[in-house]
Amino acid sequence: MRRVVAIANGKGGVGKTSLTAGLAGLFAASGYRVLTVDADPQGNLRRDLGYADSDGQELAAAITEGTHLTPIRGVRENLDVVPGGVALEGLVLAPDSDQLHGLRSALDSLRPHGQAHEDYDLVLIDTPPGEAGLQSLVFAAADYLIIPTRSDDASLDGLVRVATRFAAARATNPGLTLLGVLLFGVRANSVRARESVRASLVDTLDGAAPVFQASIRYLESAAIDMRRRGLLPHELEQSQLKEKARRIARLKRGSRATDSEDLLSRDASGIAGDYLALAREILDAIAERETPAAHAGVR
Repeated sequence: MRRVVAIANGKGGVGKTSLTAGLAGLFAASGYRVLTVDADPQGNLRRDLGYADSDGQELAAAITEGTHLTPIRGVRENLDVVPGGVALEGLVLAPDSDQLHGLRSALDSLRPHGQAHEDYDLVLIDTPPGEAGLQSLVFAAADYLIIPTRSDDASLDGLVRVATRFAAARATNPGLTLLGVLLFGVRANSVRARESVRASLVDTLDGAAPVFQASIRYLESAAIDMRRRGLLPHELEQSQLKEKARRIARLKRGSRATDSEDLLSRDASGIAGDYLALAREILDAIAERETPAAHAGVR
């Protein structure tokens, strides 16, 4: 049974794409069969996952014309991708037509490669911040929603916008459930500051939405390494361990590394640990909402 999870905010730069890629890669590395969908006209998910550029025309046609989708297979083991791109920009959907459910219909026909009678375990959808029509389309296809946000006022305003769209989407997709709000991009070197910001977010929401206990820290050098080398947080951590071993070996030989050989960051274990904690919390939240009591209306 697949679970479709949308990751959305009404503002850009709050970590939606990084979160989609990082979680998808981590779930796939853990043995889940994962599909990611880039519903953003900018198509930036390719930068994090490292697949070829696309104009998103195939996804746009599947939504508006009901044509079949063919994902990019094996971006990582257990991980396939439906790419986005400029063809999604300005996509006009008639609110009273079947197009609103075009993404859901397209996803329903997809199966992991070589698994004709099996399904993806998780589908993660990256959404654009400013395209209300595309967000509505994604919300009509999703089972769950995660809203990442930073602590600044503009990000919180974006949170309010997407929460309003979420409420409207439940009129046509009553099963859509808000899993939680995630604090993204907090300072890496201060646990106390991070907890303070999270507490402020809880106060700001005032019980209107759950806030994940996990948060994702930001480290500029790690962000550069990940984008430059096409690595996800858990992959960067493993790469750093290997580079440390190579560095020690070079020192033993009396040689030095060039700047081009070295990673800028030395320890991504904290960021990788943040993603692992969040992934576990997401799975726990889904499991809690899929208990018999939840299906009976206890949420």
